[in-house]
Amino acid sequence: MTMFNRNDKAADTAASPAMPPSVKPDTPVTPAPETKRPQAYAQPIPTGTAPQAPSVSVISKALKITGQLESTEDIQIEGEVDGDVRAVTVSVGQNAKIKGTVRGDEVKLSGTVDGKIEAKKVVLTRTARMSGDVVHQDITIESGAFIDGHCRPEFGKTAPQAKAGAPKANGADAAA
Repeated sequence: MTMFNRNDKAADTAASPAMPPSVKPDTPVTPAPETKRPQAYAQPIPTGTAPQAPSVSVISKALKITGQLESTEDIQIEGEVDGDVRAVTVSVGQNAKIKGTVRGDEVKLSGTVDGKIEAKKVVLTRTARMSGDVVHQDITIESGAFIDGHCRPEFGKTAPQAKAGAPKANGADAAA
């Protein structure tokens, strides 16, 4: 893309447009007042090879949602959610409340969760209030965070297969 600039110097008078036939050649021509035009700048055209930052869906503090939230990108929650949340990254704000399971690659909790967190990386800030289990690969807990539940470093591991003859813990085989 090329940028064009306008120069009104004497050198450009030779390139001026032809005078209309009603104007005599000896009559001085006054140029029209110049208007300010926006300058054009070359903008890079995005290509498919450049990585784009993921967009973030925000649940504001004025919203209360009942139901399941699921996104292929990031979610930032500042309001209340009564249901499960799943996204790549889930950020729970300081005054936010979730009642359900929170799943993602990364979960950052600054508010309240009454349920379960399942994520590769979990960060519980000093204002976090967690009632339920945290299943993780990597966890950071700041001083002041509250947890009423278990922290298990089992995220991504497959559940062990039950042996064929072993009795189940809940006694389901006894009823059969």
